[in-house]
Amino acid sequence: MAREQKAKAKTEQAKGKAKEAAGRAVGNERMTAEGRAEQSKGDARQAKEKTKDTFKH
Repeated sequence: MAREQKAKAKTEQAKGKAKEAAGRAVGNERMTAEGRAEQSKGDARQAKEKTKDTFKH
């Protein structure tokens, strides 16, 4: 389960970066903001998984 969540975090981060870059390229502020939000969500998920790993060992 942890690997699945870590992979999901990485995917969210990558999608967010792509969306943010696309938003900047076309000048769409909303898309840029959504990309940043997805990245933040991925960062939070990754931090949660790292915390769980720390307490596991």
